[in-house]
Amino acid sequence: MRERAPLPPVTTARQVPRWSELRDVVQFKKPQVSRTARRLTNALSVRDLREAARHTTPRAVFDYVDGAAEEEITAARNIAAYRRVTFHPDALRSVAEPDPGVELLGRRIAMPLVFAPTGYTRMMHHHGESAVASVAQHVGIPYALSTVGSTSIEDVRAAAPDGDLWFQLFFTGDLRVNEDLLSRAEAAGYSTILLTVDTTVSGMRLRDVVNGLTIPPTLTARTVLNMSRFPGWWFNKLTTGGMTFASLAGVPGNPTPGEVASMMFDPGLDLSSLDWLRDRWPGRLIVKGVTTPGSAREVMEHGADGVVVSNHGGRQLDRSAATLDVLPAIRAAVGQQATVLIDGGVLHGQDVVAARALGANAAMIGRAYLYGLMAGGRDGVLRTYEILAGEYLRSMQLLGVRRSEDLCDRHVAFTPHGTGDYPNVSV
Repeated sequence: MRERAPLPPVTTARQVPRWSELRDVVQFKKPQVSRTARRLTNALSVRDLREAARHTTPRAVFDYVDGAAEEEITAARNIAAYRRVTFHPDALRSVAEPDPGVELLGRRIAMPLVFAPTGYTRMMHHHGESAVASVAQHVGIPYALSTVGSTSIEDVRAAAPDGDLWFQLFFTGDLRVNEDLLSRAEAAGYSTILLTVDTTVSGMRLRDVVNGLTIPPTLTARTVLNMSRFPGWWFNKLTTGGMTFASLAGVPGNPTPGEVASMMFDPGLDLSSLDWLRDRWPGRLIVKGVTTPGSAREVMEHGADGVVVSNHGGRQLDRSAATLDVLPAIRAAVGQQATVLIDGGVLHGQDVVAARALGANAAMIGRAYLYGLMAGGRDGVLRTYEILAGEYLRSMQLLGVRRSEDLCDRHVAFTPHGTGDYPNVSV
């Protein structure tokens, strides 16, 4: 073989760099004076917000949000299900001027997302439910207030006077209490009732028991010592009013916190309760806590406008199915006209894409915005939304989809798994 001649050296012309040439490639972040602003700016994912929350909130409070029932298998399954989704993009589709908005219960919302109800929200951060509601109004999505919220029905409305507010109802055995809550929600202009049906008894949340974060509290010395490391959290709690079930203050009988907790878990809850509620409530009625096609059909036959495919974020019955696993069958059972929402494990905008493509009208998030709330109050909730909205829109466009309405099952490959343990899956 003939030997090749060596390559000649590369000639490189050099010059002294000019600032005008460096200016476009060397740009420094604008310094943030506020530690909270820096923390939120540096958070690029819900995972980042979760880690920030871990360092800004006492362990017992963080565990209350982050934990689940028993061995936390169901919570892990919820997350794992979304990681079994494979996307199939359409090629050569214009995605200019994308539209992530959808119609939900007769209203146009910014994207298929709803802020779910969470209890004791002011425990996570003193801004509490009012902050979550105000962010929801600001970005144009619904917010659902929990019966056991730490801000009242009326105060949440004051915080979001033009927002689409929903009220999550724990149906109690005392019809006077139910009537009081419904009357106040109706008077305050709440559009939708979410009836939670997976709380006949309380799930066993071991992290809360270990930390003593129970009703009534049984705090351990270790828990109190850990809380002492967060003086800002303590100061805000001590100077912004006591922690109560605000909407239940002054209801008939003036129940104690322990009695309220007992009321929320009613073993007698059945279809007659749904029938009573359907006759009483003139607005939209959604049943939350449905995980089987048969149950979904049944509640629709009893007058519900839709269902939330939910296992309470894994906080009630452990070893139950991941919500995404059962979503397609539930959608098939209730038909295309029913409203079907999903929660549990939604921590990324692509999870919202998958849920929408597999049959959900919208996804609900709870833990995700609570991580943001713990990390930075109201601005942290807004940062959560910004992250999820950005991920959702980018993923939708990369799929070749310009409008949320056009997402469908051809864009995903998904095999429901339903069984199996995922102990190593985390946020």
